[in-house]
Parts: sequence; structure tokens; C-alpha cells
Amino acid sequence: MIVETTQASAAQTFPRLLLQHAQTRPQRPAFREKDLGIWQSWSWAQVNDEVRALACGLAAQGFQRGMNLAIIGDNRPRLYWAMMAAQCLGGVAVPLYQDAPAADMAFVLSNAEVAFAVVEDQEQVDKLFELKALYPGIAHITYDDERGMRHYQQPELNSYASLQEIGRAYDRAHPDFFMQQVNAGRPADTAVILYTSGTTGKPKGVCQSHAALIAAATGCVGFDHLTDHEDILSYLPMAWVGDNLFSYAQALVAGFTVNCPESGDTVMTDLREIGPTYYFAPPRVFENILTTVMIRMEDAGRLKRNMFRHYMEVARRVGADILDGKPVGLIDRLQYRLGQLCVFGPLKNVLGLSRVRVAYTAGAAIGPDLFRFYRSIGINLKQFYGATETCAYVCLQPDGHIKFDSVGPPAPGVEVKLADNGEVLVRSPAMLTEYYKRPDATAEVIDANGYFHTGDAGIFDSEGHLRIIDRAADVGKLVSGDMFAPNYIENKLKFFPFIKEAVAYGNGRNEVCAFINIDIGAVGNWAERRGIAYSGYTDLAGKEETGELVAECIEKVNADLASEALMGGTQIHRFLVLHKELDPDDDELTRTRKVRRPFIADKYAALIEALYSGKRSQYIETLVKFEDGRQGMVSADLKIREAKTFAAVRHAA
Repeated sequence: MIVETTQASAAQTFPRLLLQHAQTRPQRPAFREKDLGIWQSWSWAQVNDEVRALACGLAAQGFQRGMNLAIIGDNRPRLYWAMMAAQCLGGVAVPLYQDAPAADMAFVLSNAEVAFAVVEDQEQVDKLFELKALYPGIAHITYDDERGMRHYQQPELNSYASLQEIGRAYDRAHPDFFMQQVNAGRPADTAVILYTSGTTGKPKGVCQSHAALIAAATGCVGFDHLTDHEDILSYLPMAWVGDNLFSYAQALVAGFTVNCPESGDTVMTDLREIGPTYYFAPPRVFENILTTVMIRMEDAGRLKRNMFRHYMEVARRVGADILDGKPVGLIDRLQYRLGQLCVFGPLKNVLGLSRVRVAYTAGAAIGPDLFRFYRSIGINLKQFYGATETCAYVCLQPDGHIKFDSVGPPAPGVEVKLADNGEVLVRSPAMLTEYYKRPDATAEVIDANGYFHTGDAGIFDSEGHLRIIDRAADVGKLVSGDMFAPNYIENKLKFFPFIKEAVAYGNGRNEVCAFINIDIGAVGNWAERRGIAYSGYTDLAGKEETGELVAECIEKVNADLASEALMGGTQIHRFLVLHKELDPDDDELTRTRKVRRPFIADKYAALIEALYSGKRSQYIETLVKFEDGRQGMVSADLKIREAKTFAAVRHAA
């Protein structure tokens, strides 16, 4: 009877999907984790047993339908199982960013009224006890990693293993309880609450149902023909919607294997060992990989450098066309094959991407040049577009029809239209139910016709592909009337390996100016090879040679902008290199590394004024937070530089 009930409802809730996999592919690997240098593996049948024991343990502690369970830590199989366990009981998973300071966590815990938490290790336990004064509501804390926990005697604490033992005893005493709870679950029940990054204010809890996440996952799985034989590396924050879609919802829909790295420091090594077939990373990760490649090539011998440059030129010319199956001349095709043998193949192998069949990027716009680089060497990198409120599922790029400046047509089952002001509106089965305890905010973003207002400005091209210009709130105009899209300009700047972050200003002004963050790894390597000594980030950022290096990058961006019909008037005229890296801990970036533009504008108002008042330099002191919780001041006299601009090409309307 249980089997019939489960299979009949297989595609409706995550617990039922788990049970279905345990029945239809019990010995297939569901999760792997690298621990102490060795990969451990769990089959779907084993995961089902683990989740059942944990769910019964939570129930024995008093966790009930409708309660929220906080999940805090790096990507760990047991934390994913905790999400499943909460959902088996009709509860809701609330993953938090593991690197968030205690004060930020307090808001989410309080807003979600969390009484139960499952965390990774001692560090997260300490955070929760630290914020007891801010939020005393947590009554039960379960920790996975027992290292360092021997002398903790607080009554709220339980180890993961001991909670499972309690659960197994509870299961024996109540053999029908688990399946009763699973079968009581409904597709419309909230499965997870994901808090927005809080770019402009306090985070909002996005309530996503089982049905919404499963609809998004089913659409993606069918679109890219994913099977249960895929391997994915799960390393992005569990609190981010992208991880919930790729590492959780799609894994439970398709039944493929989720691999968790040993730590954040070993991701690239573990990536090479796993060799995923399905890979996802935000643009920042792809930028960092490319920066590493370029640094290595600068340090390589002349023969290798020349061979790399020659075959990359071939790849830039025909690589993307070959990947898309378009006609390419015989000579170019032969040259590309030689490049595959000598350069592209070894490079993909070193990066751990040699088995990738489908790769995606999202979370922010990716520069066309960066996008072109990966596709040109044979990696099927595609963009998708979405938001936390749409389960990250709005537009997908179809194989063989990739455009570098668009995010593709609407995904299966999704309606997209543009408002009169160009804002992207979305209606689909994969949409939020509500903002948690915020009916006012819900009413603001979902209109009477059921369309979600994304806040992004976009246009459709002649083939129905959507092109995102920028956040609608950020798009403005210069005094001249030229459209100003700061994110578009910033992404062009960040293509260069020497530039890690950029913030452009210009709305209501007569010209565009910019803040630049250098990449300490790339610029540091460049400086060392030229015998330029430096003592740290602030010192290196202030070097005359560094300023000239950044100026060269900006000059190339300006030349590119000058050739674009809509953007020629938004070239960068003046810039400065910031004395510190923009940091989420200093509230300058969100946890997903999106620029908090209004906050930065307020914090560095003196620098913006200096850029536009014609000053040659500006002294500034800035309060910073260190990783150990201490605070300190960083000061510098920042040089303001002129950037070379070009005559804009005005295209006829």
C-alpha cells in the first residue's frame, strides 16, 4: 500500500520523490562527500534510511508540521538530509548563509521564528549561542561534526548521530508515523524559505512550495535531457536559490549524484577528482578560473605562451560555431582539433571540466568575452535567468542557439512579458507563494494578473531571446540623455583578470566615473614579475603602476562602448582604485556578492564628490571588520585618474 501511494504521488513533494528513488534505484549513488581525503558514498536507499531516522528524531524532540528548521553550514550531505527530514514532517527548511555574522543570522532566525536548528560544526554552534541575547528562541541545536564539542554541556545541544538514534527508537515505537507524515504532505505546502540578499534593505523570506521547486526542476531536467547518471559538485551556499534548484530540487527530480567537497579551500581539487557532467557557477567563479589560467600562462615558457595564444585565437574565431554545430571551414576545423589536443583538452582536464556536458551560469550578468572564452574551448556553458522568487527559473538558452548578449527565450511553462517601462514580468508555476509574514511586500511584486515584477529591465530581440540590461531601479540617464546601465559597464570591466569589482556612477551626471577593486592575486602576480614590491592590498592598489594597468583596461572598455549604439555616451571619464576590497562583512556586498549600490554611494560619498569635482586625489579613512570580529581603520590618499575616451559611433535609428 505504501509503495502504491508513493509512486502515485511521486512528482508532488520532495519526500515522495526521495522514497521513489529509494524504491526504483536503491543502489545508485545519491550523495558523496570527501572526508579526510577519501570520498564517502551513500545510495538512495541509505539516504532514505538516514532521513527517516533524523525525521523521527526531530519529531521526538517536538518538531511539528508547519515549524521552521534552520540549516547552517557548508554543503554537507547531512544538512541536505536535514532539509528532507523537515519536509517529511510537513516542516519548512530555512537555510542560512554559513559565513554570515551572528547579527545577520539573528534577523532571519527571529523573522522565521526558528526553534530548531541543524548546523555543521562548533563554529556555527558558537554563533547560535552568541546570538542568544538577540534571539533566545532556539530550543534545540543539532550538530553534525563532533570535533571540539566534547565539553559542551548545554541542554539545547544534541549530536546528529544521537538524534538519529533517538529517531530510530521512536520509529520502532511508532512504525506508521513516518509514512503518515509523508502522505499528509501536499504539493502546495511550503518546502523552503529562502531569504533575499537584502541589496536595498532587510532580507525578505521567499516561501517556495514543493510544487514550485519541482516544476522548475522538472522543466530544467527535461530541457537539458538530464538523467540519473549526472554528477554535480555542490559547493555554493545552501541558502542561495541556485543551490536549491541544482543540488536539491533537480537531484531529487532526476535522481543524479550530488558531490560535496571537503572544504571551500579544496573545491578546485575536488572538482578535478569528480569531473562533473553537469556544472553550475556564478560569473565570479568563472572569472576567477580564467584569472588563474591567465596568471599561469604569464608564468609559462615562451613556447607554451605562443602556442596558447595561437590556438586561443583559433578558438575565438571558430570554437563557438563548432560547439553549436555550425559550418566551419576544413582548415579551421583541423586547426581547432590540434588546439583541442594541445591546449583545450589539457586545460579542461586541469580545470576539472573535461566531462561537463552542460554548464550554467547565473546570479549576475556574465561578460560576453568571458562567456565566449569558455564556449570557444568546447565547454557547453549557457546562461539562465531567474530570481529567488521564481525558483531561478525564467529563461534558458537552448543548445545550438546561444547568444552571448542574451539569456535565451522563456523556459518551458514560463510566460514573460515587458511592462511599459521595460521591466521584466514573469508568470509561471515556479513562483513564490508569498514573502513570509510580509503580505504588503507580496502585493507589491505580484500584480492582479499573477505576474511577478522582477525589478529587472530587459528587451526581446527579433528571435524572442531576452536581453537583461540592468536592474530597473539602477538604469538611469546622463545629462546628455544617454541611457546609463551601470551593471552593463561593470561587467565589461570585470572581464579583465586584474579587476575584481567595479562600481559605476553617472545617473543624472554629465559623465560616468567608477570605483575599481583590483584582484590581489592577478595584480600581485603581475607586480612580482616586474619587481614591484608591495606590503598588502592597500599598498598595491595605490601604486602608480597599478593605476596605469587599470587605466589600460578601462581604455579598452571605453573603445568597446564607443562602438555600441546605445552605450557610446557612457564611457568612463574618471576613476579611482579603492584602498580596500568591497566586502560582505562591511555591508558593501550581499552574501551572493552583489553590489549594494546605495550603501556604497552613501559610505563613499566623499569619493564620488571628488570624482566629479575635478580633484586629483582624496584622502579617506574607512572602518573595516576583520575575520576574527575585530574592527580597524584603513586609510589612504586615493589618486583620481583620467581615462581615455573615444568618439562614439552613432547608429541610425
